[in-house]
Amino acid sequence: MRCLTTRAHSPSRVADWITLAKVRVNTLVVATTAGGFYMGAQGPVDLTALALTALGTALVAGGAAALNQVAERDTDALMVRTRTRPVAAERMSVLEGRAVGVALSVAGLLVLWSMIGQLAAMVAVATLVSYVFCYTPLKRRTSFAAVVGAVPGALPPMIGWAASQGSITEFGGWSLFLIMFVWQLPHVLAISWMYRDEYGRAGIPVLPVVDTTGAMTGRQAVVWAVTLVPISVLPAIAGLASHTYGIGALVLGLAQLAVTVRFAFTRTHEHARLVFYASILYLPLLWILMTVTR
Repeated sequence: MRCLTTRAHSPSRVADWITLAKVRVNTLVVATTAGGFYMGAQGPVDLTALALTALGTALVAGGAAALNQVAERDTDALMVRTRTRPVAAERMSVLEGRAVGVALSVAGLLVLWSMIGQLAAMVAVATLVSYVFCYTPLKRRTSFAAVVGAVPGALPPMIGWAASQGSITEFGGWSLFLIMFVWQLPHVLAISWMYRDEYGRAGIPVLPVVDTTGAMTGRQAVVWAVTLVPISVLPAIAGLASHTYGIGALVLGLAQLAVTVRFAFTRTHEHARLVFYASILYLPLLWILMTVTR
């Protein structure tokens, strides 16, 4: 009976592949890619090209997530929040995990290269390489890895922009990159604070592990939240969105800043969680406001 119960609750192979590719988390990657495509489009949006860009990016993002989990299988196994991942839990072999990661990445790059354009594919290559070969190994060595990891996290809108514009030299496209880059840092610091004990046991030197009092963590979260306020207005300055967007972006940014300042003073788990949820709410609201006022 115990074996039957265990088998019934054991994830299926498909479920393991979905977990390996971080499908739920990568929904944000696909959404911001689509947002970048839409904001960069001149004239009517080519829905077929948009769908293919989103598909290619989703495959590359899934491949990068899989390769990341293969590389971090030992530290994942030491943390409660990650120890059930398929490679860390040894439900999936390293070889299979790596094969899935490579297959997804190659498939996504082929879709972008052959059906969208070489520039979009090259931005996707930069995203993949910076995530797997720069951010992933740095996580074990320095808390600065969070800043490095914000680069691949901010590149998906540039994939979309490159796909619709055929160029990445425009100020408007880089304003989207900067928003995504800066937004991630208070978000990641909040997560790191909430799970600092787990990161410490796994030997991952995120800032809250190194900064035991949390004073520096709080200050940095506030600095990045302050920086996000003017950065978020750049699409209006670039002419991508209206002044209404600019005003709304300021309101959203100041609201998130207020939550972050509160965390910096208290440094409690509850207020870190509030920063986390505020950042999750902030980003879609900002993108929705941007697209409807385009």
